[in-house]
Amino acid sequence: MLQVDNIDLFYGASQALRGVSLEARPGAVTCVLGRNGVGKTSLLRAIVGQQAIQGGSISWDGRDISKTASHARARAGIAYVPQGREIFPFLTVDENLRSGFAALPRAERRLPPETFKLFPVLKDMLGRRGGDLSGGQQQQLAIARALAMQPRLLVLDEPTEGIQPSIIKDIQRIIALLRDRGDMAIVLVEQYFEFARDLADSYIVMERGEVVLSGQRSEMVEKDVRRYLTV
Repeated sequence: MLQVDNIDLFYGASQALRGVSLEARPGAVTCVLGRNGVGKTSLLRAIVGQQAIQGGSISWDGRDISKTASHARARAGIAYVPQGREIFPFLTVDENLRSGFAALPRAERRLPPETFKLFPVLKDMLGRRGGDLSGGQQQQLAIARALAMQPRLLVLDEPTEGIQPSIIKDIQRIIALLRDRGDMAIVLVEQYFEFARDLADSYIVMERGEVVLSGQRSEMVEKDVRRYLTV
């Protein structure tokens, strides 16, 4: 469904991505691994249309979307859960969830039936402000908001950052359930190796804006990957 082919990305004179390629297909998780500052978030921003690329191409369902606006990519079924969650702190949980409807036609603006099965904690907090939730609850809200737009590609930027271990397990289980449905492709940026390893069907490892390792999970050599994650 998603084909990122040899893309370059610059911030002014500084090159953040150099010839980066990646694929994501339905029913599979593609993990992007690497230290801070190696270009992982820039890659995701390029995929969802928040940052323009200067070389290569990005295709979605066989159509080149390299120059397509971010809102049009959202309408095409690409959802983004950014690093830091970026929920609306002064809106209620219910209002945050409904903000995910923006990319949908009015007739389709309803929460998916499984929302509160996947995130039962949110059902009892619909009237609470998003900013009053714990970090783990906010992360669940951010994922649920992305799912409200009924995406076919879910892009997640470090969903375990600053989250307590019990919630990390819940998020891991939810991502696995979404993958196993078979109708959604998932791109996951992560530094927590065990979390990524257990979910990944395929992976790339980045260093200084380039892909230095890639392959299927069955081909992964743990010590080689960890070498690019340790500080």
